[in-house]
Amino acid sequence: MRNFLKGRLLFVRICLLASVAILVLLGILTIYIVANPVEASPAFNMVSLAGFWKKQILFAVVGAFGFVGANLVNYRRLGAVSHWLYAGVLFLLILLVISRYVVPLSFIPEINGAHCWIRVGIGSFAIQPSELCKLAYILALAWYLRYRSNYHSFRALIGPFALTLVPIVLILVEPDLGTVLLMMPVLFTMLFMAGARVKHLVLILLLAVLVSPLLWLKMKPYQRSRVSAVVLQSSWIREKAEQSPALSKILVGREFSQKRWRSDWGYHITRSKLAIASGGWSGQGIGCGDFTKYNFLPHRHNDFIFSVIAHQCGFLGCIAFLGLYVIVVWCGLEIAADNIDPFARLLAVGIVAMIVVEVLEHVGMTVGLMPITGLTLPFVSYGGSSLLVNMMAVGLLNNVGRCRPFTVAPKK
Repeated sequence: MRNFLKGRLLFVRICLLASVAILVLLGILTIYIVANPVEASPAFNMVSLAGFWKKQILFAVVGAFGFVGANLVNYRRLGAVSHWLYAGVLFLLILLVISRYVVPLSFIPEINGAHCWIRVGIGSFAIQPSELCKLAYILALAWYLRYRSNYHSFRALIGPFALTLVPIVLILVEPDLGTVLLMMPVLFTMLFMAGARVKHLVLILLLAVLVSPLLWLKMKPYQRSRVSAVVLQSSWIREKAEQSPALSKILVGREFSQKRWRSDWGYHITRSKLAIASGGWSGQGIGCGDFTKYNFLPHRHNDFIFSVIAHQCGFLGCIAFLGLYVIVVWCGLEIAADNIDPFARLLAVGIVAMIVVEVLEHVGMTVGLMPITGLTLPFVSYGGSSLLVNMMAVGLLNNVGRCRPFTVAPKK
């Protein structure tokens, strides 16, 4: 029986790694294509996107080392030091806050009005602490929730929520809305899988709904416009907002105009939906199509890379592409289900939840169902920190499957 379980887990881990490897290669290929389409394209392709695919290859190599590093030590030893990893990431987030509000730090650049990156080494390479926070947070939360007393009562939920809210506040002031929208679903998923009472979770959700109007009023106009853009896709709502200054103030924090909707608030969503719709059933072809050749869609290599994939491959290609993520999720859940260690199960479920939320948020924002937050498509979008963290997360999943205990580890 033990040999059967080992063989089954080996097959699951092979499927996991194969799917991730294909996704990484597809990401590099897509980034290369938008910079070098089949037909001749304007010079901006060579200027703005040339070399990004080479950097992505380098990021993939670094991610491979991160994957190996996540496998070198038994996952339980990583859990034992998870609070130190979590504290280290909080320190990096605090540095970002200091650089933004107290004194500018030379190694923390301001990019598009945000302080989200820390330069490392030479050149333009930088890490994004909010990305590192995802994995450190899941490790720390899984280690904390391995005891039933840490989540069973309503009062016991203070600890998990404190672990979540501290980094959320620090990340919000960078500002980085995407990571915040990811952490809360991960928290509720892990609490539910740990055995927290459903009535307690529902009560917390109701409290969040009650205080949401206050949070909405505290949001800056550009933050409101990103969220409101989802409902403003309706021409009827846009007309009402243009006619009603009060409704306009609520939705975007300022006077609404159709002209600004087309050029600013709704520009990205509209363009993304056009790119996806123009793909049809079978797509325009690899390296072909106007949204691949021309600068009709900004951020084609990261924030809207799924739109480019849909434009080139169509609906059928998107189904096959998303099927790779289904395999990754299935493998992660199999690893969690086959493990008798509470910490291992929670760690695996947390990583799977992180990947699922990232995919749903990214795809959702490209089709206009979710606000545009800049959340990357795991393993595919351009970005070193994102790819490194996701590769390390897969390494931890593999670690859990490889080091599966056949007896319950003693609690310390």
